[in-house]
Amino acid sequence: MKINAPAPLRLTVSDLSSPLGRIEVILDEGGIVRGLDFGSGLPRIRRRMERLYPGLFLRAGAAPSRVSEALEGYFEGEPGALARLDCATAGTEFQERVWEALCEVPAGTTCAYQDLARRIGAPGASRAVGLANAMNPVGLIIPCHRVIGRSGTLTGYAGGLDRKAWLLAHEGASVPAPGWALRHSSTVISQ
Repeated sequence: MKINAPAPLRLTVSDLSSPLGRIEVILDEGGIVRGLDFGSGLPRIRRRMERLYPGLFLRAGAAPSRVSEALEGYFEGEPGALARLDCATAGTEFQERVWEALCEVPAGTTCAYQDLARRIGAPGASRAVGLANAMNPVGLIIPCHRVIGRSGTLTGYAGGLDRKAWLLAHEGASVPAPGWALRHSSTVISQ
């Protein structure tokens, strides 16, 4: 669950394995997830943490069992398992609106950037929604992988389009190979 929380005093980084490779989880001293990314994005998420929380040293540590259990539950077929994790994002007001709207996109469905822009009351801001989506520090928990192009194509995902396709298929969405249009309009949410 996305929460508002004060800036952390310490950050701990934990490496966990998944069917899609290594996942790095960054937690604060209260066990709130501040960052979560796949192996290919590790430098990206670390740079984001340094910008958001300057001067905080990332120390290695084991993730609490509730974090590893939630991720295991998700990858074992329980999409709602990640909702048990508290996360804090420290984004701009616009980013926070986008991320809150993302949390409303149910597993097994997708929405277009344009639809998400309409949902937050900014119908002309599809590109800004895409940029906010790309800045999501807690991928999977805030399901940025559920956003697709207007034509139904799989577009932009920091973890790679193959991972995005895998995640959507894992959640039950009709998914083409990256670059192909989704043909099942029932998987697309719009206002």
